[in-house]
Parts: sequence; structure tokens; C-alpha cells
Amino acid sequence: MSACLKFTRRVWQSFMENKGHDHQCFPNLKILSAKPGELKASLKIEPYNLNRVGTVHGGLIMSLTDTIGSLAVATKGQYMTGVSVDIGTSFVKPAGRVGDELTVQAVVTGLGKSLAYTRVDFFNAQGQLAAYGHHTKYVGKSVGHKNDVKFSEDGEHVVEGKEID
Repeated sequence: MSACLKFTRRVWQSFMENKGHDHQCFPNLKILSAKPGELKASLKIEPYNLNRVGTVHGGLIMSLTDTIGSLAVATKGQYMTGVSVDIGTSFVKPAGRVGDELTVQAVVTGLGKSLAYTRVDFFNAQGQLAAYGHHTKYVGKSVGHKNDVKFSEDGEHVVEGKEID
């Protein structure tokens, strides 16, 4: 397993250990792959993820835009992923029904000293773009955390900082 994937999964684990929103809303989120600036994940759709017409609720997509955008920032070696300052999502097609697998891809489009920008794409079980979002995070106070690392370009190795278990 690459160092970037291991690190990003550990950051996700810290979200879950908090027992907050992420733990309640998508406990079955799976991080499939991670390399610096890129993340792929999936979520099996459960009954509590639906709106009243039986498809994925837009609020779930919005919330995942936030969480997945944060995890994309983690792929850059940031343990603390900052706080949201802007977020938005556009809906293209139905994202799925109970039992379907929603696939998510996120990219860090920019990372500066104080702001990080991400794009998050959602694909339904047929592989169609269901929604896409953007997420801006203030990372100015989260940079320099004791668990931050730098990865090799391919994300296979930690080149600076301590690898966490």
C-alpha cells in the first residue's frame, strides 16, 4: 500500500473516531486509492441516504463534497485539513438507489499557504457523471501539524515527516 493511501486512510479514520457527522452519515465510505492531489472513493447507498423519491439525497452529495474535498487535501500530506470557506455542488443525473455504489473522484486544483481548492466528481452505478462539486478550505492554521508529511511525487513513500500508523 502506498504511503499516501495509508496516510489518507488514517486521516479518514480520525474523522470516524470523532463519532460526528461523517461517522453518522457515511460510515461505509471506502477510500479506494490516493496519490498526491488525487483521491478515489466509493459509498454503498443505504436507505438513510435517500430523498423522498427514492434516489440519493442532494444533501448527501453536498456533505460528501465537503468530506471528500477534505480527504483530497490529506493526500497532499496535511493531517489537519482546514475548515471550509466555500462549497458548491451541481447535480447532473440521479446518483443512485439503495444498493448502488456511488463512486467519487477528487482532485486538489490548488494549494497555497492559506487556501486549498478541490473539485469532486460523483459517478452513479452506470458510470455517468451524477454531480460535481467544488470546495475551498482555509488551511493557514492547519499547516505544520506534527503529523503532516511530504510524499514522493508518486505518493509511494514519505520523504519528510514521520509516517503514521
